[in-house]
This record gives sequence, structure tokens and C-alpha cells, in this order.
Amino acid sequence: MKLTKQTWQPATEKIYDTIVIGGGAGGLSAGIYLQRYLLDTLIIDKGKARSFWMSELHNYLGLPPDTPGRSVLRQGKEHFLSLGGDLLDAYVEEVIDEGETFAIRVKIGRNNSQYHTFRAKYLIAASGIIDYLPELENMRNVYEYAGYNLHVCLICDGYEMADKKVGVFANSAGNAEVVFPLGWFTSNITLFTQGLFEVPDDLRSRLEAQGYQIEATSIEQFIGEDHQMTGVELTDGRIVKLDTGLISMGSKYHATYLDKFELEKQGGNLVTDKMARTSHPRIFAIGDLKVGLNQVVVAAADGALAATQIWRDIRRSTFSKTVVQQARD
Repeated sequence: MKLTKQTWQPATEKIYDTIVIGGGAGGLSAGIYLQRYLLDTLIIDKGKARSFWMSELHNYLGLPPDTPGRSVLRQGKEHFLSLGGDLLDAYVEEVIDEGETFAIRVKIGRNNSQYHTFRAKYLIAASGIIDYLPELENMRNVYEYAGYNLHVCLICDGYEMADKKVGVFANSAGNAEVVFPLGWFTSNITLFTQGLFEVPDDLRSRLEAQGYQIEATSIEQFIGEDHQMTGVELTDGRIVKLDTGLISMGSKYHATYLDKFELEKQGGNLVTDKMARTSHPRIFAIGDLKVGLNQVVVAAADGALAATQIWRDIRRSTFSKTVVQQARD
């Protein structure tokens, strides 16, 4: 059920088999599989799934190419709730390992916030990432186009930029490297440094060798209409026309609640086994938090894997306890 003020208290007094932190594609997939394994599941969702901002999912098998991400999430939540799972809109403040259970302390509501603690045997971290965007004085101007033809994922949307005039918006030389794989799709690329970094000589030489342009002037605003970006206006008044854009400025990981566990990482991503288990035996990580491709279809598969392994763990543990009890009797 969707937890409300009237149903929070009973939920805090039970121990769930699994609590899933994050209600994106991965978290919902995990929740659906867990409920279908007859396990008791709570999904805690802060409402900031990366796929929520995708205006159209062009690469998801079986969906019409104009399907918005929020429609997939809405249907996923309805499916999860129809299977008897619990869903709570809240922000996870802290996770404490109590030995056999985790205590998850959450903040509910931005104003007049309430704090509650929920418990579970297993934890699935599915809280994902959020992409950093160009910081303009008018951020609404960025949101007007981000998720439409101003992309944040080359793997997802390289095809959408094929043979088009593309602006790449980076904040470091490392993030600017995305222009080279992007060159598979188009040769008409301008790198916008936004005045945030100097282009090293070796990178400049490689860019020039490919015929890519470099623009160091800061951006005043994006221009376009009906969510379709057609160029940028620079702070010196010049306008650079574009067909589309790719933002490559890194991401923020929504998983500070796991910091105290000192889980194995590779860069900013959590290292897991093939079933999405982290270096902690009862913590699983799926989707954008783990090492791998940041794709909706991959996150959904991760959710199925993590749920299946948790079911196996609980089933084996229950069987072992039954055998021990029978031996004592």
C-alpha cells in the first residue's frame, strides 16, 4: 500500500524482508520481483529518478518510442502496489546495521518534516544518480531542453545525434573525452568548455585533428522553442547554432547513506557480483550506483537479479532453521 500518516506507525513496527531505496526502474523492478517471490517489501522513493526526466524512451524493447520515462515509473508503481508491496515517499537519512536487520531512518516531508525508522533483513540501494547540468543564472532555461534534445547519455542517445550539429558541454578535460566516441555518430561537433577549464595541448591537438571546434566563452542561455534546443547564446552576445547537445559534466551519486559501510568501489560506482551483491552480504546495489551501463533496461535487469538472490538467501536460511528445529525436536 502507499504509506500515509495513518499507516506509517504499523509499518515501523514490522521487519520487512527487504527495503529498496529508490523508486526508479531498477528499484521498482526489484520490488515487483520480491513481491512475486512472496517476500515483504518496502520501497522508499525520494521522487528524483533519473528516468523521470526522460521525455521519450527510444531504446526500451517493446515500448512505443515516444513513451516518457514518467509513464514507465507510474505503471511500475501501480504494478508493485497491486502485488501488495509498500511504498513510501521519503528521503533516507541514515542506514544502521543492527546485525540481523538494518534500521533505515527517513525524513518525510520537506516542511514540518517527520522522522521514522523502518527495518529490514536486506537492503537494495537503487537511489541512482543525478547529472550535473550547466549552471546558468536562469536554470529554468536549462530544464526547458534537458531530457528532450539536450541529452546527458551518449549510450542512450548517440543515435539521436547522428549526422547532426552537436554541442558538447563539459566541465573538465576528462569529461570532454566524450567527443571522441560521439564522433562515431557525427563529425560536426563543437566542444563548449563554458570557461570552466583549460583544454590541455594534447587534447586540443586530438580535437583539431578530428576537425572538432572548441568554444571557451561562457554560455548566457540556450535558445530554441517547444523543448527543442537550436543553439546557444554566449556571454559575448554571439549565437552558435546547433541541432542538438550532449551534457558531459559528471553525476552526483545519491548514496551517502552507505558511506559508513566502506563498500568496495570502482571510481564512484559500487562493485557487485553478478547478482548485484556488494561487498556487504546483505546490501545489494543496482542501476546507476553499480559498475556497469547507466541504462533503464540494465537497471530493470539488476533489480530482477538482486531480488532473486535475496529470495534464494532467505529460502535457504529458512530451510536451514527448519532442519535445525526439527533436529532439536
